[in-house]
Amino acid sequence: MTALLRATATAALLVVVYYTLPFDGRLDGPGLFLLPLGLVGFCLLTWHEIASVVRSPTPRARAVEVLAIVVPLFVILFASTYYIMSKQNTTAFAATISNRTDSLYFTVTVFATVGFGDIVPVSQPARVLVTIQMVGDLVLIGAGVRVLSGAIRLGFGRQSREAGSDKVGRPPDSLE
Repeated sequence: MTALLRATATAALLVVVYYTLPFDGRLDGPGLFLLPLGLVGFCLLTWHEIASVVRSPTPRARAVEVLAIVVPLFVILFASTYYIMSKQNTTAFAATISNRTDSLYFTVTVFATVGFGDIVPVSQPARVLVTIQMVGDLVLIGAGVRVLSGAIRLGFGRQSREAGSDKVGRPPDSLE
């Protein structure tokens, strides 16, 4: 129950941060590196969080917390970039992304592969960015779930080995 509360609080905090950060910049100069640096940070954080699942005394609960951090962070990275892109070039999308909610809505429809069609990337940079997000979505959903479930198995395996060696002084996979 505590893990679920922490996961919900983390996701809510990330959304609050998204709505409060000043995104008045442009996608040139330092703003151009917003998404690439954000994705590098995202990958490093994800790697660290997956390792924490293996070490956790409650791997499943920790995996839920990791998902509550990783998925919203990924979505918010792209929503922020789309928002800045639409501010810089109002013709980047067929419908104007006029606020953060529009940007978040568009990002979630792409993530969920629903694509309602009300907001459509029109410019080449916007299409490239949306394509990158779609590939990232597939990787996050496919490989991410696979890696997290493997980390959960490793975490339980570690616990089993530790419990087995403490109790009988030999490896737990002994057939005796």
